Amino acid sequence: MLIAYDVALDLIRALRPVVAQLRTYSPDAADQVERAASSIVLNLAEGDRRHGRDPRRFFDMAHGSAGEIRGALDLADAWGWQVDSGQARALLDRELGLLWGLTRRGRSKDAPNRPPMTGTRSSR
Repeated sequence: MLIAYDVALDLIRALRPVVAQLRTYSPDAADQVERAASSIVLNLAEGDRRHGRDPRRFFDMAHGSAGEIRGALDLADAWGWQVDSGQARALLDRELGLLWGLTRRGRSKDAPNRPPMTGTRSSR
């Protein structure tokens, strides 16, 4: 199983109070964060079961959803909404890093600054 999958679940747990706070200001923004966080988990689960080049497509979608969450949290800050997102942001940064690694896996060896694969772990 992917480390990014476990971190995504931790991110959802950290986002639960954030979503509740967001909902008081913007139910639409709260719903968007819920959908994006769920999308990360679901795309990682599906991508982990695929083979060939297909997994990267799902990892790219998960990466996009994580970026969407960051955008929603930045939006809340810009509007001045009182949302305590510190723990969620720390997990989100970790998740974005793991997803970046997963989306770069299998790309050309000539790709600049290619980091080591950190998004996976061996089976238990």
